[in-house]
Amino acid sequence: MRKELILSLITSAAVGVSSYASTEKVSAVDDFNYTLEQFADLQILRYKVPGFEELDLKQKELIYYLTQAALEGRDILFDQNGKYNLRIRRMLEAIYAQYPGDKENKEYKELETYLKRVWFANGIHHHYGMDKFVPGFSPEFLREAIAAVNINTLPLADGQSVDAFCAEIFPVIFNPAVMPKRVNQAHGEDLIVTSACNYYDGVTQAEAEAFYDAMKNPADATPISYGLNSRLVKKDGVVMEEVYKVGGMYSPAIERVVYWLKKAKDVAENNEQKSVISKLIAFYESGDLKQFDEYAILWVNDLDSRIDFVNGFTETYGDPLGMKASWESLVNFKDMEATQRTETISNNAQWFEDNSPVDACFKKEEVRGVSAKVITAAILAGDLYPATAIGINLPNANWIRANHGSKSVTIGNITDAYNKASHGNGFGDEFINSDVERQLIDQYGDLTGDLHTDLHECLGHGSGKLMPGVDPDALKAYGSTIEEARADLFGLYYMADPKLVELGLLPSAEAYKAEYYNFLMNGLMTQLVRIEPGNNIEESHMRNRQLIARWVYEKGQPNNVVEMVNRDGKTYVVVNDYQQVRQLFGELLGEIQRIKSTGDLEAARKIVEAYAVQVDPQLHAEILARYKKLNLSPYKGFVNPVYEAIVDNNGKIIDVVVTYDEDYATQMMRYSRDYSTLPSIN
Repeated sequence: MRKELILSLITSAAVGVSSYASTEKVSAVDDFNYTLEQFADLQILRYKVPGFEELDLKQKELIYYLTQAALEGRDILFDQNGKYNLRIRRMLEAIYAQYPGDKENKEYKELETYLKRVWFANGIHHHYGMDKFVPGFSPEFLREAIAAVNINTLPLADGQSVDAFCAEIFPVIFNPAVMPKRVNQAHGEDLIVTSACNYYDGVTQAEAEAFYDAMKNPADATPISYGLNSRLVKKDGVVMEEVYKVGGMYSPAIERVVYWLKKAKDVAENNEQKSVISKLIAFYESGDLKQFDEYAILWVNDLDSRIDFVNGFTETYGDPLGMKASWESLVNFKDMEATQRTETISNNAQWFEDNSPVDACFKKEEVRGVSAKVITAAILAGDLYPATAIGINLPNANWIRANHGSKSVTIGNITDAYNKASHGNGFGDEFINSDVERQLIDQYGDLTGDLHTDLHECLGHGSGKLMPGVDPDALKAYGSTIEEARADLFGLYYMADPKLVELGLLPSAEAYKAEYYNFLMNGLMTQLVRIEPGNNIEESHMRNRQLIARWVYEKGQPNNVVEMVNRDGKTYVVVNDYQQVRQLFGELLGEIQRIKSTGDLEAARKIVEAYAVQVDPQLHAEILARYKKLNLSPYKGFVNPVYEAIVDNNGKIIDVVVTYDEDYATQMMRYSRDYSTLPSIN
């Protein structure tokens, strides 16, 4: 299985170009404030849902039901990210709601920040860096705070005392050696045993790989994504799956998801959409992955519905083996005007495939079903909340993509929120080489960033093909990095093609340089603000960006294609030959596609380990110091709008209204109250 979700390809947004956040609340859309608050390395934003009021009542009702289904899965992700996450979250929330002491006390403020980070990451490990949070409060303070709350509100196991609870939980919070990393990608280690995620229990990496290898049939033209919706455990010496389904694991939450999906089915826009929802319900009720594939095929072929959604076990970044999927949901509707751009791209998909700089044997003879649109997000949930994608390409199964196509989307209102929150923050003045590049980025940066995302999602992930008999999981732990590099390189290569000007996608033959400079600066330098001192790069998207930038920098050195110059103790990226950069992007794309198409695991390992992982400690320290002076946050996330169903005296919905005045903590506490159905121990 291949994941097709990009976390944030807006270079400036990826490194945190938003103005210093105000904590002032906003109660009206007319004077919209995109920033809410800032803490730790995070900034909380809000986003508008333009066009919602213009939808008809049936469409609004459909969105309302789908948003409810989206929110019901929140606890699932917390538990998937770590088996203690729900207990720790609920314990901290009990303190937050009941603490009788001085809430201006430094240790309480540190506990509050820790809870906000746990909410943001859906667990106790950093959502991007994967390392466990270091609490700023002491075990003694936490013990006193626990003693001050109602014992009935604490997530104790059956018959467990408070002292026993503390003895169990405190090492998880305070001991750096216990569960230090949610997803470990270090070469040479047992990736399951050393990862804190809750997709496995009692099994080793070798046992898990053997279990699923035994299920696979290399000759199957429609291979099932085994393991996608289950936890793999060993009981009484036997390795077995605990399947996520109604009546199985996570049943209380899944039952609520199904409840709202059934309501959504009754107000579906058309029969095709009704069939999509019905098949998803059937999958949730059975846990049968064949039905999931049937749902995915129906979903990718539903091109007429304005309202669309993702709901379920989708992306596999949270599994060190890249097989098991985290729960996520996105409810959205098509931005009719902005979609013209992506439709232009998808309508020319065959031209882009035919002219790709990769070996002809790795190209698709016929590109099928590449549908693309710009969407307006109505709600973010699960692994898309609070931090979210700006683009998605699904489904992930390669055989479905080859035979039935894929849907590619760019989330327009999220991109807009990032951009508007970033204006005037000083980032460009600090890191961009000169006024020449600043003017390019000011003039074309937003446009080329959006276009690169479109190319990445609409074409990049859908390009190329696997050779006959190649296992889609052949690249194992390196697969996600290679796949994201492949899609990024496809987009980067074509950014500079005259075809984009000819199609009216770019206004100038010079515009592409803004994205080239942004991408190289980010990959070589500025994304390092997301890495803690002394750490290497673990996250697949960050590895992908450094792999590309470092490879191009190294291969271009004989001709000074890209330089890193130092002026007054500050490092800057200088691009001397943009066309040569494009040629190097094309060469690397050819090799990355070869690795993907042939399943060359050893080549994947070598190129990722050589270019994508290691961090220059001296450059890292410099970038962190320069960034710190800007008082920015390297990570962004969102609060959701609030949807209220207005009903008549008979309980019939007569309108759905959207408001934007809920703050971060209020929303998180409400979600924990209204959408929390799982036991604390699963």
